[in-house]
Amino acid sequence: MGNAHGGGNGAGKAGELDTCVIGAGPAGLAVARALRERNLPYTHLERHEAVGGVWDIENPGSPMYESAHFISSRTLSGFGGFPMPDSYADYPPHKDILAYLRSFADAYGLTGQVEFGVEVKSLQKRPDGSWLVTRSDGGHSLHRNVVMCSGSQWYPNVPDLPGEFAGEVRHTVGYRSAEELKGKRVLVVGAGNSGCDIACDAARSADHAVISMRRGYWFIPKHVFGRPVDTLAAHGPKVPMWLEQRVLGAVLRVLNGDPRRLGLQKPDHRLFETHPAINSMLLHHLQHGDIHAKPGIARVRGKSVLFTDGTRDLFDLILLATGYRHRVPYAQRYLSDEQHPDLYLSAFSREHTGLFGVGFVETNSGAYRIFDTQAQMIAGFLQDTARGTPAAARFARQIRDDRPDLTGGISFVASPRHQGYVHSDALMAYLHKVIASMGWRAQGNPPPARRAGQESKVAS
Repeated sequence: MGNAHGGGNGAGKAGELDTCVIGAGPAGLAVARALRERNLPYTHLERHEAVGGVWDIENPGSPMYESAHFISSRTLSGFGGFPMPDSYADYPPHKDILAYLRSFADAYGLTGQVEFGVEVKSLQKRPDGSWLVTRSDGGHSLHRNVVMCSGSQWYPNVPDLPGEFAGEVRHTVGYRSAEELKGKRVLVVGAGNSGCDIACDAARSADHAVISMRRGYWFIPKHVFGRPVDTLAAHGPKVPMWLEQRVLGAVLRVLNGDPRRLGLQKPDHRLFETHPAINSMLLHHLQHGDIHAKPGIARVRGKSVLFTDGTRDLFDLILLATGYRHRVPYAQRYLSDEQHPDLYLSAFSREHTGLFGVGFVETNSGAYRIFDTQAQMIAGFLQDTARGTPAAARFARQIRDDRPDLTGGISFVASPRHQGYVHSDALMAYLHKVIASMGWRAQGNPPPARRAGQESKVAS
């Protein structure tokens, strides 16, 4: 499948062109499976030399680090029809996730369809509605549709520090191992999931470790009653969000105690109104004095950092765990906003027919189920469009006009990250509602080997 590197199949009619999938990480693999299951022709491009996306620590520019683990449990994180092996830990390490993705790609015959070592330089929408994809080697190809699956954690958000720091300052996108922290006084800025992980690395390896947070956060343990916390939430009783916030918030206050005794700030918002920190170890290290918590940075001078509470400390290294800009350089002019593009259900361009994206959603749960469902929706829509069904025309109007409330009843804080944030359960419920109304399916089938009663093997 696919188009030639040089001139593509531009001589053909636009209606005969295929779909270009950009990126062979988890989102791109989910889309490729959905298209392949429906016998929809596609071209799959990946700039790296193997599948896996950010989960391949050898992939240049990947933000992966040695201590990284999945933040959602394996039970709720696999693709439909292809669950993670029972032998995996509750929260698998990055090497197991990479093995799972490659096993998934092999099981569905996706790996051999990928053109590796091909970076996309630009997209251009042509007058007939087709898309010209230009590659970094100067080659190009023509496609009816483009699905952007190139990921959202490649372009670090690097804030300016107030003052001049004489030590080393770098973003955690380049961090790989706790070995880098030995013999140093380390300040980690930011309390996202990777920031908490790396702060724990610093607690164990650095000579002195501090984590700086501008606000207080809710900390949710990974296990409750010996079970992954997300499985309890998924299978527990469904209650109104205001009641869930109140009850679970009270439970967390009992479990964790007053965060201020550990140097943390008290959260200035209700539970779930920011992305919670799913981490059991940071509080452990704070309780044992392996690391200290400080508020935001007021000023830096030399190797001294002044915090907003008036205290000072000396550091050799400042690691900025300050998130990522969701840039898509090859297609930015077709996206309304760099951080939160206006995509219907985080997947369908409202303005440009034939342009789709998977991997842009900001939410509070595991992403693979969402990727899978979005991929099935895109493939179902493309199949209906090719057939000229009334459902396709109806959905095309819905893409332009439908703006559902996907907050799940939560008032998210006014921060750049949460500007386009959605509640996972609300999003999934709405996706399934739309899928049912269109007569599409919500997830992929098991691979042929599993349908025949055989077991697929995942390399470890």
